[in-house]
Amino acid sequence: MKEIIVAIDFSKGSMYALDLALDIANKTDANIMMVWVDNQSESDSAISTSGNEIRNEAKSHIEKIQDEYQKKLHNGKLSYKLRKGRVYSEIANQAKYNDAELIIAGTHGASGFEKMWMGSNAFRIVTYAPCPVITIRYGFNFNKKLERIILPIDSSMDTRQKVPFTCKIAKYFDAEIHILGIYTTSLKAIQRKVDTYVEQVEKYLKEHNVRYVVNNVTADNTTNTTIEYAQQVNADLIAIMTEQEKTAANFWLGPYAQQMVNNSPIPVLSIQPIEINDSAR
Repeated sequence: MKEIIVAIDFSKGSMYALDLALDIANKTDANIMMVWVDNQSESDSAISTSGNEIRNEAKSHIEKIQDEYQKKLHNGKLSYKLRKGRVYSEIANQAKYNDAELIIAGTHGASGFEKMWMGSNAFRIVTYAPCPVITIRYGFNFNKKLERIILPIDSSMDTRQKVPFTCKIAKYFDAEIHILGIYTTSLKAIQRKVDTYVEQVEKYLKEHNVRYVVNNVTADNTTNTTIEYAQQVNADLIAIMTEQEKTAANFWLGPYAQQMVNNSPIPVLSIQPIEINDSAR
């Protein structure tokens, strides 16, 4: 892995994101770039303090973090970038510029000297990102190693696209993947489609020497069912596509990925689907 982008707003959530980035970077010899975004409007700056003061304070904070964490990074380089604009677009733009392979962001937390921005922007970062994104909530226990990854598989064509990157993460940590076949309908033809996809995932993981187990569940809401299963097995990461099979429950409650990023107490790896020509389906 070449480079990891970490969205920093100095909240506890974003510092958890940096801790995870450090863990991954040390296993992959990756570099880490911390990105802080000044998202204040000109009127906000005039009311509180000058934009330069805020930027200078952010620079001071991030350089202290850089000094502390560089010592913990075994082989890579820890750098930072200060940007101005919309948080989600600036994080995505920096990832594109650096050709980053992964973005890690906290999902909520209060910043020490400006309005918190990570909570409201985490899902937008996922949406705009040019690469996979891991979102992590403040409070998740990272004192244990990453041992179990949940890989939900439904009947959507895109569901298998998350397998290669998830497999790569699993190999870095020697983690076990839990393939979770999800039935959202009683139609046997759709269930057989899920079964076929699960079998294909099994074959891929066997070929790449990744440990796995398989379970099937029936779900009205894929988010709740996936999170409940993840909690039962004490999982450390849930891998999803940003677009998933749409059920009536998901339609009313919002996009699957948004529900997962907003509600999961377990870190979520979100991967954008690549468009596939209908003739290939």
